[in-house]
Amino acid sequence: MSTTSVSLPAVGRRSPHRGRMKSFYPSWFYLPAAALYLVFFAVPTFASFYFSLTRWSLFDVSFIGFDNFVQFFQEPMLVQGFVNTFIYGFITSALKVVLGLALAVLLTSQLVGRGYLRSVVFFPVLVSAIGVGITFKVLLDPSDGLVNHVLSFFGIAGPGWLTDPKLALLTVAGVDVWKGVGIATLIYIAGLAAIPQEYYEAARVDGAGAWKTFRTITLPLSRPATATVIILSLIGGLRSFDLIWAMTKGGPGFTSDVIASVIYKQYQAGFYGLSTAGNVVLFLVVTAIMVPISLFLNRKEVER
Repeated sequence: MSTTSVSLPAVGRRSPHRGRMKSFYPSWFYLPAAALYLVFFAVPTFASFYFSLTRWSLFDVSFIGFDNFVQFFQEPMLVQGFVNTFIYGFITSALKVVLGLALAVLLTSQLVGRGYLRSVVFFPVLVSAIGVGITFKVLLDPSDGLVNHVLSFFGIAGPGWLTDPKLALLTVAGVDVWKGVGIATLIYIAGLAAIPQEYYEAARVDGAGAWKTFRTITLPLSRPATATVIILSLIGGLRSFDLIWAMTKGGPGFTSDVIASVIYKQYQAGFYGLSTAGNVVLFLVVTAIMVPISLFLNRKEVER
């Protein structure tokens, strides 16, 4: 007598694919950020690329192709503006890295009143760039400024900080470093706090001095903070406008003009399409500089 076995479905057995269904619920939390990104960055960026190809005003738009870019690169101030932009960006970035690291090392040591000193270093960051520019413009006035009066008290003839073509851009860069070094210091303080103390204890046991400890432990392990400071300060330096405009307006002559101030002068003259093309050029220049630098710094960090 043959028996036939019938396989019954297992009770309560789930399909292997049923539990793998991915929920889109967590992705919904990205929607507000995505909407803000589209409204405040993506749409204005693409609109700028379009309007850079037009001659436009508030009431009229006419497509003219690449004529704005051709005219922009024929501007007599452009070469000087590019040179000044690179000088300004790299000088301010380098000084913020060096001074930020030095101040961070000082303010993480066993220093009396370091909490108060941290507040003093960070305070200029909270002040408006326009307010800082106007204040220093008064302080650095060659005839009535407080700085030159103090120098004359010691028998030193103060220079024309903002009127000498050789000093104007460097003076504004120094004020920029004074205002922005607090951010660099804060980033470095966070980076130094993340370094395990066991490394320093081992260095002390081995008899390493302060300089050797800094060179072999602090400097290499603060590389991520250094990369962050370089990227942020260089982007800010290449795009800087408000402090320069408040202190010199690109003068004397065009000696402290940067790309952003050249663009603004074109906008003041009513060349809206031309100034939009300048903004696109500035965006592309900053991107072309920062993307390789960012990739290089991140690659070095990964290799470490």
